[in-house]
Amino acid sequence: MMELIEKQQVQELLNQFQNKPVYLHVETTNGAYASHFDEKVFNAGTFLRNIKVSYIQGIITGGGKEPFRVGLKLDGGWIYVQGLTHFEIDAEGRFLMAGLNYQGQLAAALEISETPFEV
Repeated sequence: MMELIEKQQVQELLNQFQNKPVYLHVETTNGAYASHFDEKVFNAGTFLRNIKVSYIQGIITGGGKEPFRVGLKLDGGWIYVQGLTHFEIDAEGRFLMAGLNYQGQLAAALEISETPFEV
């Protein structure tokens, strides 16, 4: 069950997956629903699944009145997801983070697993 992000707990979880080969799922979307409310807005998003990396540092920032941001430092760059609000470790030991908009719809996701995600 996803719960609201608690910054220190999420940082500790990021540290646990650091320097290990892991699989990432990264998703951002304003959803197809965005254009239903404002015809001037178009649907935009990103979807990456089973990207195998080993990050050397994971950092969570933000909070307060704003959603959180998580950055994963790689050897040659960064993976960065903004807008995260909830997290959980699921029954399979995967670290799932999601950003839900004000209507409870998915806006962003960053998931970390030591095994590939289902395709």
